Amino acid sequence: MTDTLDAAAPPLPDVDRPNTQDGPPIRLYLVDGSGFIFRAFHALPPLTRKTDGLPVGAVSGFCNMIWKLLVDMKSQPDAPTHLAVVFDHSEKTFRNKLYDQYKAHRPPPPEDLVPQFPLVREATRAFGVPSLELPGYEADDIIAAYACKVRDMGGEVVIVSSDKDLMQLVGDRVFMLDTMKNVKIGIDQVAEKFGVTPDKVVDVQALCGDSVDNVPGAPGIGIKTASALINEYGDLDTLLARAGEIKQQKRRETLIEFADQIRLSRQLVQLDCDTPLPEPLDALVADDPNPEELQAFLEKMEFRTLARRVGDGKAGTNGAATAGADTPAGEAKAPARPQHKAIDVNGYVCVRDVPTLEAWIARAMDAGVVAFDTETDALSATSAGLCGVSLAVAPGEACYIPVGHCEAEGLQLDAPADLQQIPLDEVIARLKPMLEDPSVLKVAQNAKYDLAVLSRYGIDVGPIDDTMLISFTLEGGLRKSHGMDELSKTWLEHEPIAFKTVAGTGKAQKSFKHVGLSEATCYAAEDADVTLRLWEHLKPRLAHEHLSTVYERHERPMPQVLVGMELAGVKVDPDRLRQLSNDFSVRMGELEAEAHRLAGRPFNLGSPKQIGDILFKEMGLASGKTTATGAMSTDASLLEDLANQGHELPRVLLDWRQLSKLKGTYTDNLVAAIDPRTNRVHTSYGLAAATTGRLASSDPNLQNIPIRTEEGRKIRKCFIAEPGHVLISADYSQIELRLLAHIGDIPQLKKAFADGLDIHAMTASEMFGVPVEGMPAETRRRAKAINFGIVYGISAFGLANQLGISRDEAGAYIKTYFERFPGIRTYMDRMQQQVRSQAFVTTIFGRKVHIPAARGKSQAERAFADRAAINAPIQGAAADVMRRAMIRMPAALKDAGLKAKMLLQVHDELVFEAPEAEAEAVIAVARRIMERAAEPALQISVPLVVEARAAANWDDAH
Repeated sequence: MTDTLDAAAPPLPDVDRPNTQDGPPIRLYLVDGSGFIFRAFHALPPLTRKTDGLPVGAVSGFCNMIWKLLVDMKSQPDAPTHLAVVFDHSEKTFRNKLYDQYKAHRPPPPEDLVPQFPLVREATRAFGVPSLELPGYEADDIIAAYACKVRDMGGEVVIVSSDKDLMQLVGDRVFMLDTMKNVKIGIDQVAEKFGVTPDKVVDVQALCGDSVDNVPGAPGIGIKTASALINEYGDLDTLLARAGEIKQQKRRETLIEFADQIRLSRQLVQLDCDTPLPEPLDALVADDPNPEELQAFLEKMEFRTLARRVGDGKAGTNGAATAGADTPAGEAKAPARPQHKAIDVNGYVCVRDVPTLEAWIARAMDAGVVAFDTETDALSATSAGLCGVSLAVAPGEACYIPVGHCEAEGLQLDAPADLQQIPLDEVIARLKPMLEDPSVLKVAQNAKYDLAVLSRYGIDVGPIDDTMLISFTLEGGLRKSHGMDELSKTWLEHEPIAFKTVAGTGKAQKSFKHVGLSEATCYAAEDADVTLRLWEHLKPRLAHEHLSTVYERHERPMPQVLVGMELAGVKVDPDRLRQLSNDFSVRMGELEAEAHRLAGRPFNLGSPKQIGDILFKEMGLASGKTTATGAMSTDASLLEDLANQGHELPRVLLDWRQLSKLKGTYTDNLVAAIDPRTNRVHTSYGLAAATTGRLASSDPNLQNIPIRTEEGRKIRKCFIAEPGHVLISADYSQIELRLLAHIGDIPQLKKAFADGLDIHAMTASEMFGVPVEGMPAETRRRAKAINFGIVYGISAFGLANQLGISRDEAGAYIKTYFERFPGIRTYMDRMQQQVRSQAFVTTIFGRKVHIPAARGKSQAERAFADRAAINAPIQGAAADVMRRAMIRMPAALKDAGLKAKMLLQVHDELVFEAPEAEAEAVIAVARRIMERAAEPALQISVPLVVEARAAANWDDAH
C-alpha cells in the first residue's frame, strides 16, 4: 500500500505581503477541510488499509496535502500565527429553513468516502491543527466569521481554498490560496472571474444562482449578464428597484417576476460573518505537531511513506518563532547563544586523499572536540552500508570523507575524477584511533544511529555527546521535535539542506551513494557543522539549568546500551508465525461466516458503514454514540457495550477485529522484518520520544504485543532463544504504585509493600471493609482498577466503563479511595499546584517534564495538564529507574563473566538471551541491578521487586 499524492502543491507563491517582523499581529490561515477531502478522494485511486480493508484513500491524500501545506507555510517569511481546518458539521443548516430545497439535488457522498470523514478530522488533530465545525452552519460561514473578525482587528487572513463561494470575502487583508494550482486569489482575480469586485460577488451570485447548491437565482441570467447589470446599477437592491427601466423585455420581466426569488438567493449565498466562533481565536495559535501522536496516527493508518517523511524532524508551522517563549516564569534564561558567522555550505572540504585525511584527523585531535556524522545508503543502522563520514572541528570548518559513492544511471559526472575516494578500509583504519581516543570528545546528533553504523566496521566510538539528547533533557515536553533540522532553525536560524534536494523525491529518488561528491559534501559536512554549533549553544545550559546530572546519568550513556541491543536483535520462529497467521485467517473466516449468519446476509466486516447499517437499521440495536459526520459509531467501546448486553454479533465483530489486527501488525509483519543476514528481528529504540523518558520501539514496534489475551501470548511464544540458550524476562512488579507510595509518602501503601502484601487485596480491604482472606476475585479486581487508574486521573465515567458499573457507583468508589488514602489526594493537589505555577514537574531524579498545556487557553488543555502533572513524576521516575538499570547491566554481566545479552526493553521489563547454563546467574545479576537501580542517588522507601524467569520462549519466561 502506498500513500502518495501526485497533486501535492509546489511551494506557496509570493503573496506580496509584509514580512513577519513588519506585518500584522495576527495572520490566520483557514483551510477549507471539505475541499481538501473531496480533492484528495478524487485525486487518488481506491486505497484500503491492509489490516481491515478500511477505505483510506481520501485520508491519505488529505494527510499529504496538510503536511505539504505545513511545510510550505513554515518556509514563508510571513508564516501564519494562527491556523485551523474548518469542516461542515452536517447537511442541514439555517439555509434549509429559509429554503427547503437548498442543496436538495446533491448526491450522497460515495460509500467509500463516508467512513473516512471522522478519520480526516482525527488526522487534522494528529497534525496539531485545530479542527472546527458547528451544528447548523456551513464551514464557509465559520470561515467568514473568523475572516471578518481578524480583518476588523487589523490582521490578515489566508483562506486555503478555490471555492468560488468564499471569494466574496476577499479584500485588502483577506485573500485565497489554491494550493493545487499554486494560485493566489486576490481582488483582481475575483474581478476577472465574476466581472465585479469581491464586495459585489454576492449580488452576482444571487442573480446567477447555483445549480450545484440548488440556489434558484434569476432564470436565464448568467455571470456575464449579471455582472454587467450590477456594474451598471451599482448593487442588487438598486437593480431590482429600477428593473422596470431595463430595455430588454425578457430580462426586465425576469427581474420583476423573480425579484423575491433573487432576494432569497442572496440570503442563501451570503456568508454569515456573525456565525458563533466554535473556538476563541487564541485557541488557533499555530503550533508544531506532537511527533508521538502524529507518528502513532500514521502508523495506525499504515501511511508508511508519509510516516518516514514526517519522521525526519521537519514537522511544524512555527518552530522557529520564539526560542525562549515557553521558558517557565521565574527561571533564569540560558547562557547567551554563541555568535558564529553564517553557515556557508560551499566552504566545506571533500577529502579524497590520505594526506588531507590525516590533516583533518590531526586538527580534531588538537581541538579535543569534533562533531561527526555518518552517511549511509539505507535507513536501517543494522544493515546500511557506509557512504562516508563528515567531521567538523570548528564552526564553519567541516569536511566530508566519501568512501562508498559509486556511479549509477542518471548520475552526471563532470569527469571520472569526480568519484575519486580513499578506500573504505584505509579510512576506517585511520579514523578508528581518533574516534576511540578518550581524550577527544565526539559530538553527534542522534548518536545512536552513527554508533551502530560504525560499530559494524569495528569502531567503538567514545566518549560522546548527543545534541538531540541534550535538547531532550533541557526541553522534554516543551519542544515537539529534537531533530537536527528543527533545532538548527530554532537556535541557529538556519535551515539545513533537505535530503530531497540532493537525492530527489518519489520514484526518482536515488540512494545517497549515487549522489555526486560535490552535492554530498555540502549536505554531509553541513550536518557536522550544524551539530557542533548546536552543541556549543546547548551544552552550557545543562549546568546553568541544573540538569547536568540528569543528562550524564540517564541520557548520555544510553546510545551505546541501545546499540548493543539493536544489533543483537531477537530470534523469532518464522514457521510458527506463519502457522499462527494461517490459524488467525482460518478463525477469521469462521467468525466471518458466523457474523453473516447472525446478520442474516453477507457483509464486509471491515466496513463501519455496513456494520452500522446491520446493527442499527436492520437489527434495531440502540446506539448512543455518533461519529463526527453524524453516523452511528461502531468503535470497539460501543461494540463492547452491546456485547455486554448479550448481543452476539458485536462480540463476533470484536473477536474478528482483534485477530485482524494481530495478523496484520504482528504475525505477518514480524516474518517480513526478519533480517536475512542475521535471521533475527532488529527493532529501533527512540530515546527522545515520550516526555517522561520512556523508550519507544519502532520498525517493528515490539512494545505493544498483547500479553493478557491468549492470542497475544501465542505471538510471544514465537520469540525464541537460539539452540542451547534461553530467554530471560526480568520484570518490575508494580513499580509505578511503589513509586507513588514513596513519592506521595502514603503510609498504608508503604507498609503494605514493605510487608509484601497483595497491594490490590489490601486496597480492597481498606475500601470495602472486607478481610483479605477469602476475598472475592471481583472485589480485588475493582480495587486493582482503581489503584492503576487513579494516578492517571481516571474519571467516574472511565472507571464505570472499565468495571461495567454505574457512574454513581464508580464515583463513590473514587471518593472512598481518597478518604482511605488521603495522602494520594494531597500528592495530586501538590502536583497540580506545581504545574499551574511553573508549567513543569520534576521526577525524583531531577528530570524536568515540561507541560505547556498548563498555560493553555482552554479548560480542556488545563485539565490535561493536571492529569499529566500527576502521572509524569511517577511514570518518569519509573523510566529513570529502568534507564539506570539498563546502563549498569552490560558491565554487570561482563564483570560476572556471563555471555548473556540484553535484547529487549518493554515498559517495566527487560529480556535477555543467555546460555542455558548461565540462566540462574543471569537472573541473580538482573534482579540485583534492577532492584538497586535507584541507589546510590536515592533510597526508595519501599522495596523495588523484580520477578524473573527463564524459558525457551518469551511467553513462558514472562
